Amino acid sequence: MTDDSLLRFENLHVTLPVKGEHRTVIHRVDLDVRAGSSVGLVGESGSGKSLTARSVLRLLPPGAHVTGDVRFDGDSVPAMNPAALRTLRSRDIAMVFQDPRAHINPLRTIGDFLTEGLVSVRGTVRSKAEAQATALLEEVGIADAARRLRQRPAELSGGLLQRVMIASALLAEPRLLLADEPTTALDVTTQAEVMAIIDEARTQRGLAMLFITHDLALAAAVCDRIAVVYAGSTVEELPAQHLHNAHHPYTRALLSSRPDLGADDEPLRSIPGNPLSAFEAGPGCAFAPRCPMAQDRCTTERPALSPIQDVYAACHFPHHTHAAAGAADRSGDDA
Repeated sequence: MTDDSLLRFENLHVTLPVKGEHRTVIHRVDLDVRAGSSVGLVGESGSGKSLTARSVLRLLPPGAHVTGDVRFDGDSVPAMNPAALRTLRSRDIAMVFQDPRAHINPLRTIGDFLTEGLVSVRGTVRSKAEAQATALLEEVGIADAARRLRQRPAELSGGLLQRVMIASALLAEPRLLLADEPTTALDVTTQAEVMAIIDEARTQRGLAMLFITHDLALAAAVCDRIAVVYAGSTVEELPAQHLHNAHHPYTRALLSSRPDLGADDEPLRSIPGNPLSAFEAGPGCAFAPRCPMAQDRCTTERPALSPIQDVYAACHFPHHTHAAAGAADRSGDDA
């Protein structure tokens, strides 16, 4: 973990009220995002990725109880007063949501959606705000941008609407971009185009990004570092280019389960057992019931995120996992 972080999660723990009792949805997230860098947050559905991102803007469901801390540029987000929180949301951090249709008012035009923040928060003259919005729509690949400003969301395809969401985020000139699975609802070709737009815009503007995804390969392609979460906890963080050097058995299992286009006659590998939600995790390692190398200690003691060279892994026996993975790779090469 670094001391020059733009965004830092420190032992983040979140519970939500369910049927009169509080259930844990995030056990422990420790993560740093440095200025100008891109970090991918990877995990299965229900692992707490989106809630982790939403905690940065305090967009958690009603009744959520947060312990630990989320710090932006050194300031605690949970401790912010309303004025500071408004500044954070309107100027410093922008979010691209998974489903654009759920986050754009269907009754208002695209122009109203894009310019509202500039006009009402920053006091920009409407004509100038529209000119900025038009230029940015063109930058994110939307042709005939001036006409699009007069249209409503129902008149645009999903791919175009996601580009509008990206333009809206960039118009705020933020320092940090939160991208919550922005390509999930799109076809494969459009996914690639949208990710290229996000990555290019982020690089040109020097933005930091927290990228939420299920796709480990995609995260490795667009991010500097990758954080893997399982059952509400960070289990590993490592440089994207060193993904092959993963030490946690869950990360190794994810890597092994990816399809190999060069091995047509080999069946797909799967991770045995069933994934857990955070509230189902016991006192030990949440992955222990599915881990082939689990020992007694794993079921009773939750491992902490510990450094191993340039990797952080929450595992009691990370060297065993790494050694086993290396032996498997050598065996595959011999075959």
